[in-house]
Amino acid sequence: MLERRRLLAFGSALLVFGAVATASASPRCPSDMTAVGETCVDRFEASLVEIDERGHELGAWSAYVSPAGHIVKAVSRAGAVPQAHVSWYEARAACMNAGKRLCKAEEWVSACKGPDHTRYPYGDARVPHACVDTGRTAPLSKLYPTAAMYSESAMNDPRLNQTPNTVARTGEAAQCTNGYGVHDMVGNVHEWADDGAFHGGYYLDTRINREGCDYVTTAHARIYHDYSIGFRCCADGDAVAEEHAAISRDPEWYAKVAQIALGVDFDDRIATR
Repeated sequence: MLERRRLLAFGSALLVFGAVATASASPRCPSDMTAVGETCVDRFEASLVEIDERGHELGAWSAYVSPAGHIVKAVSRAGAVPQAHVSWYEARAACMNAGKRLCKAEEWVSACKGPDHTRYPYGDARVPHACVDTGRTAPLSKLYPTAAMYSESAMNDPRLNQTPNTVARTGEAAQCTNGYGVHDMVGNVHEWADDGAFHGGYYLDTRINREGCDYVTTAHARIYHDYSIGFRCCADGDAVAEEHAAISRDPEWYAKVAQIALGVDFDDRIATR
């Protein structure tokens, strides 16, 4: 019953451990995250590490290749190529395997706008080249000069983000941050949030679907993935350490979460047992 409760809550992007945590002045966040109100937010866009069904690390996963069919966990590191080619389900599972979750849309926007609540992380007025969103190469048209560029295989060609002057390593755009210490929330790669939309734009567009931190795209289903889409994770402040401990006690955790990456609705699957 306890396990069902914990997994059900986690699948709903809530962490429940038998009691509701009371509000505190500042949550205790791991070093790879920062406090935004009562939420911990990853400082950097996620990269992936492949793991086995016991959670043992097998090595870094390529940021240029879909993780479909593999068990991975999210990591937040400076100087990494951010993971793209990832669906909402895969992003959600990767966060869960790290003891985290996808950010709620409002958490994501608050983190992006910073303590001063500005349109861009660094201020209200767009500054060219401050984030990874100015003068970048369009790799699709470079590699696929015909209508075939919009096919699934073309949109997930591993060569796209290896084209020079496309995606940047996390934290490389030194101005693309704010008082919270989060990086690259505008530009570089789109970021999935728990609302099933992706936020912040990517290296070729941060203004078509609203500007900067308000940028949001709802055009694709949650199974969709391509070279422009990544994510970062959030967690509920004081619950981070406890969630890691709870995962370590469950030898089947990673195998169960692997079902989420395949598009299984965890809530419904548990509720119908």
